[in-house]
Amino acid sequence: MAITRTTGKHRRPGRAPRTARSGANLAGIATLAASGVVAGFAAPALAASDDGRGAEDTGLRQAVAMGDELADQVAAQAETQQSFAAEAAAKAQAEADARKEAARLAAEAKRKAEAAAKKAKQEREAKERAAREAERKRLNMFVLPVSGSYLSTSYQASSGLWSSGSHTGVDFHAASGTSVHSVGSGTVVEAGWGGAYGNNIVIKMNDGTYTQYAHLSSLSVSVGQAVTPGQQIGLSGATGNVTGPHLHFEARTSPDYGSDIDPVAYLRSHGVNI
Repeated sequence: MAITRTTGKHRRPGRAPRTARSGANLAGIATLAASGVVAGFAAPALAASDDGRGAEDTGLRQAVAMGDELADQVAAQAETQQSFAAEAAAKAQAEADARKEAARLAAEAKRKAEAAAKKAKQEREAKERAAREAERKRLNMFVLPVSGSYLSTSYQASSGLWSSGSHTGVDFHAASGTSVHSVGSGTVVEAGWGGAYGNNIVIKMNDGTYTQYAHLSSLSVSVGQAVTPGQQIGLSGATGNVTGPHLHFEARTSPDYGSDIDPVAYLRSHGVNI
């Protein structure tokens, strides 16, 4: 059977129509354009497609080359941005670490300051307690009425010089004008002329007993005045019934004459070495 062909021009099989090739080329270029490539090269590529496959390949190679260059630029920018981001993160971390260290140092300084303040307070309180204790002991201590003196007449010595027939106190050797001290803490209940005692002072001690200081040349305290151990209350002399200057000292259970007790035993019971 004879094969007949229709008349007219025919194209070689396998070659795509120009419109199809142009469409494919445009699709590839559009893809590159979406990545940021300027599509100005598309026109020459499309124009060349009319003249043959070689021109079309040249356009694609240009597009690929430009795409590679763009990719390199994008990668370089991305690397630079990552570097900046890393530097910013490192700086932020360093600042955070610095703030944390500053907070730690501030807390440590505060702790040390509080510890130092607490220690200073404890030391101050300890000193205050020691001072109070020392003052308490001082106020409760007893001393000799005349510093560095000695007894010239003992307690209950017999003599016609005394109305009772015996000595109701003790005499301390003291030249006229010698300082006379309160033997302990108390309150003055008598200060003035005492007859045979001359100028005398009677003190009610804090323990409820009484002490008397007689034959004084002058007085330094008055009734109602509080006195402390060792405080000067007058000066020794020879007023009243005496044969010479000295201090007559008595210890009593009351402020009245006749309630006398042994003054040496009294002073020794309060820690005075006599």
